[in-house]
Amino acid sequence: MTPATAPWVRTRLRAAPGAAVALAVLVAVTAFLAAAFPRTLDRYADAGLRRAVERAPADVTGVQVSAAPDPGADARAAEDSLRPRRLAADHRSVLGAVERPLVVDEEQSSYGVRVTDGLPSPEKWLPRPDGLPAEMVLAAPQGLDGHARLRSGRLPRVPGGRADASTTRVEAAVSEETARTLHVKVGSVVHVVGDRELTVRVTGILTPERPDGAYWSVDPVLRTPSLRRVPGPAGAPSPTYWVGGLLLAPEAGPALLGSAPVARYWHLAPDPDALHSRDLEPLASAVASLESGPALRRLHATTGPQTEATTGLDDVLTTYGRLDDDIGPLVSVAASGSGTVAAVVLLMAGGLAADRRRAELALLRARGASVAGLAGRLLAETAVVAVPAGALGLGAALLTLPGARLLPALWAALAVTAVACLALPLRATAAHRRVRVHDGRRDAAAPRASRRRTVAELTVVVLALGAVETLRRRGAANGAGDLVAMAPVLVGVIAALVLVRLYPLPLRGLARPARRLRGAVGPLALARAGRTSASTVLPLLALLTAFTVAAFGGSVLSGVADARDRAALLAVGADARVEAAEPLPSGLPRRLGRVPGVREVTEAGVDWLARTPDGRQSLPLAGVDPGAYAALAGRTNLGAFPEGRLTRPDGAGSGSGSGSEEAVLPALASPAVAERFGDRAFRLRLADGNTATLRIVLVRDRTPAVYGDDFLVVDRAGLPTGSVPPNVLLLTGDGLDAGALHRAADDVGTVHLRSEQRDTYVDSPLQSGAERIYTAAVAAGAGYAALALLLSLASAAPERAALLARLRTMGLTRAQGRRLLVLESLPQALPAALGGVLTGWAAVRLLSPGIDLTTIAMSTTASPVGRAELRADPWWLAVPAVTVLVLAVGVAALQAWWSGRRGAVTELRAGDAR
Repeated sequence: MTPATAPWVRTRLRAAPGAAVALAVLVAVTAFLAAAFPRTLDRYADAGLRRAVERAPADVTGVQVSAAPDPGADARAAEDSLRPRRLAADHRSVLGAVERPLVVDEEQSSYGVRVTDGLPSPEKWLPRPDGLPAEMVLAAPQGLDGHARLRSGRLPRVPGGRADASTTRVEAAVSEETARTLHVKVGSVVHVVGDRELTVRVTGILTPERPDGAYWSVDPVLRTPSLRRVPGPAGAPSPTYWVGGLLLAPEAGPALLGSAPVARYWHLAPDPDALHSRDLEPLASAVASLESGPALRRLHATTGPQTEATTGLDDVLTTYGRLDDDIGPLVSVAASGSGTVAAVVLLMAGGLAADRRRAELALLRARGASVAGLAGRLLAETAVVAVPAGALGLGAALLTLPGARLLPALWAALAVTAVACLALPLRATAAHRRVRVHDGRRDAAAPRASRRRTVAELTVVVLALGAVETLRRRGAANGAGDLVAMAPVLVGVIAALVLVRLYPLPLRGLARPARRLRGAVGPLALARAGRTSASTVLPLLALLTAFTVAAFGGSVLSGVADARDRAALLAVGADARVEAAEPLPSGLPRRLGRVPGVREVTEAGVDWLARTPDGRQSLPLAGVDPGAYAALAGRTNLGAFPEGRLTRPDGAGSGSGSGSEEAVLPALASPAVAERFGDRAFRLRLADGNTATLRIVLVRDRTPAVYGDDFLVVDRAGLPTGSVPPNVLLLTGDGLDAGALHRAADDVGTVHLRSEQRDTYVDSPLQSGAERIYTAAVAAGAGYAALALLLSLASAAPERAALLARLRTMGLTRAQGRRLLVLESLPQALPAALGGVLTGWAAVRLLSPGIDLTTIAMSTTASPVGRAELRADPWWLAVPAVTVLVLAVGVAALQAWWSGRRGAVTELRAGDAR
């Protein structure tokens, strides 16, 4: 009879269901986060590219293909090339020449025939602002009936059913805006003069469908008339004239041949939904092929040798590519740090399971189990839990974040699952490669580290130093490579290895003098804290890596916020600004001062038209109250100055006669103005004709009232009376309500808020997405670091509980037990917290020269505040350190309380392996 054998995996899962569920949850959450990261980044990057394309003008992002009639073709061939059937065939050829991944939005694309230049119309009833005749652009677009609806009249037709080069009378429709602006009605007749006169009768007025779409926006004059100026020399008066569009019937293209030069056109609008950031290089290649490559040669063969293609899409792609290249390395730093901490937690989970089952695995090895067989069984029981959990996390990421690439998310989830599956077998294999009868003490360290460990630690140190030096020299966005993304992690690794080696030394040194203290709690806590082993490296690595990433990420977020706040402050001058071209009402400051949140209202009069006496230079002049304005400049840190330096001298001001003009007013100037005039007195002619004599006594880079590189600030009381009345109000306060300020201003001035100006700097979803990813990465890293600390404490929990039970049998009270565990945890948590603060600060200081936050802060490489640098943020250094201390002490106290509730008998059962 064959004995029944219970399956290994089923038996293990039934024996420890709680551990299996905990592992499944950990793997599922980690796999979800790992798979969500590349998909989230893809979605933000794609949204940023689409936003960049959608915001650019349609005539810039569209590919404009045009072909003039073949000069060697006869008249009949030229006419046939402009007929709808041939145009449709050529349109299919043009679409076929577009290479993937560039996809054309056929609904918003257009094609047809048009004259190359506007033709003058002698009609007197058309508007003539400066006496010049209006010009009309004649076009015969295809598909007009599908992109507009009739408001009145009917669509144009070709009289006689067929047009040719000899046709002199055609019908046309006009857009609603053209009819309103140029006074065109149904039945109006417009004569246009080119090589010969063409008579156009208006038969309908159209309302465009989606007037902001590419169909109507690539050639906007067909939708909206344009008032243009005649080119002339600078400063000379240039007369204006109107240019409008006449929309002919699709079959009327040949009629334009005899009137003016014509061309076939194809306006290809890119499909925004088909644009992906990962395809930037192939997209640029496809555009280049259309402009001057194989695709253009194919068009020459199908549509004619005169075919040309132009577009500004390549410039849009290049600009966005720079933004992506600058932001990408910053995001990779956050991802690598959080990924490292998560991997450490998975390894610690496997190590904790191996330690808990140490006696069981040692017994199996003693009974003849091979290392390979033992590892295979452990791998099988772990895979049964981890593989479905990883698949669940991947599926949740795919459902939560659709519309992104599958492969990066799949690889990320597979990596998480593989680490989770291999952690327990590898740890058990390393611990039980030899058959042992007795393990000895597990809380003692070897007197000297092995050579292998020393070589490994030195290798990591060299790699980290190389990564940091590479980043300092080349910058994060200049091809520094993947090693740079791991630089903060490697800095944390160095700190963990050094801390593990160094922190037991002072504790062991303090243990001997601590023996002289009364009581056993202090000496015992120091003695136990001074014993460490290699297993302490992983929790320290997780904590210090999380510290470093939190400090780095927090510095990035705070640096971005500071750069935007500073740029918005420079643009507005205060928390809010109310300005007008005319003098503001005298009661407006009081009304604005009563708005909730407003603390101070500072008046300023800005003369934007003040000039030097020769009239060659224009210098904005601000007249202010020195006391209030100096206080505002000090609060905003925009060119602070002592108020007494700007106060008018005795005898200046309060009049409009010669006395006020002859007195020399002290002035605050920008560096450019100070360099131009020096410290000599000079005169300035104000907008109302009065003059003021100034001497520059203060030089500041910025000032609240005037934005720009050229400005002068003087005491308004020293200027002629009424010359520079208050037309700018600068408000400071907290939580300003834009609606309340607009209502208080009562439309007498323009209201600008610093908060609204700040929001304008977030121009791309890639910017806001990078910030959210950074925040999520730092939060995830902090969560996994806390979990690593809990796992570290949990691994020592049975031993601590048994120790407390033995000591209670010797008379240790519960209060002393709590103090023992708290004191034992502090020597490890305190160095970890201090080392984390130091590591985070050092990482930011070391890496800041190679990190430029300007692009992510301002969406451009140019910033009004200069280079946005990476600076250590004290909050992001202090909060994680305090959290670690609180968590370590809290867990130790909770463990002591729980052990006291269970009692010593439970912990000291006979035969217990502890």
